[in-house]
Amino acid sequence: MGIKKQFLKSKPVCKVTFTVPAENAKKVAVVGSFNEWDDKATPLKKLKNGSFKGTVDLESGVSHEFRYLIDGQYQNDNEADAFAWSDYAAAENSVLSL
Repeated sequence: MGIKKQFLKSKPVCKVTFTVPAENAKKVAVVGSFNEWDDKATPLKKLKNGSFKGTVDLESGVSHEFRYLIDGQYQNDNEADAFAWSDYAAAENSVLSL
């Protein structure tokens, strides 16, 4: 998995590109505090190499919790900036610090 951050100088936004190697997956989405944990809000597109990729504009200067939803199964990103326990999900979420 991979996370690439590109901070914009013109506004307080960071373009975050999520890449998930999931060759056998049919659907991959990123869900988090930035999209109300909506599995339809941020689907990732499957590339020819089998990985899924998508870019999201996120507010910089704050932290965002997120997880990947891969064919209905939640998964964290091992390259996240941190991890935070969620009582609601009874699991850890990945954290992006922007």
